[in-house]
Amino acid sequence: MQIFVGLGNPGGKYAKNRHNIGFMAVDRIAEDHGFGPWRARFQGEVSEGRLGGEKVLLLKPGTYMNLSGQSVGEAMRFFKLTPADVTVLHDELDLAPGKCRVKSGGGHAGHNGLRSIHQHIGEAYRRVRLGIGHPGRKELVAGYVLHDFAKADESWLDDLLRGISDGAKALAEGDASGFQNAVALRVNPPRSSTTAKPADPKTPAADPEPRPDDRSPIQKLVDRFK
Repeated sequence: MQIFVGLGNPGGKYAKNRHNIGFMAVDRIAEDHGFGPWRARFQGEVSEGRLGGEKVLLLKPGTYMNLSGQSVGEAMRFFKLTPADVTVLHDELDLAPGKCRVKSGGGHAGHNGLRSIHQHIGEAYRRVRLGIGHPGRKELVAGYVLHDFAKADESWLDDLLRGISDGAKALAEGDASGFQNAVALRVNPPRSSTTAKPADPKTPAADPEPRPDDRSPIQKLVDRFK
């Protein structure tokens, strides 16, 4: 069994915040893969289902971001799992919007949700870093992450969430490359090489094929001396 944790803050006030992209990701997985209804458990909300041959518990901590580790630690200990069985999906300031990277272990880089999880289960869990971009200055970060996604973000955000859902089975199977490829196919789909290019108005048209001369010999002679 595995636990996929989406990080965010509970309540409608925060639902569309950049900080809640982890909640959005697990919501999309639950919807697309036929998971069970969300129910209160482990100081948060959980939904159970399968991704391929893997049983997966989706978890949205209800403790607010700064105390996410309380919920994650409780769920992990209940099922007698190790940190390696936990995958955390979270917002990442240091990645451009729409980018996605998988990482195991390492520091929390100042992310309060990861900091709390480190305190409760250690650092040996897997993270799915979901790029939201950086506002440019450190003092703007708090307001930026707690602000709703802009209208202009909707297109890439939807593609990113679709890609995460597409690759969820590969992620559960430990295939990080397959997961990231699924995301990339949604966010940056390949261009078709068979699409016909429109004609360039500056390019001269080809000469039309000459028509056969079906005049009689007499007509040709008359036309010659006109």
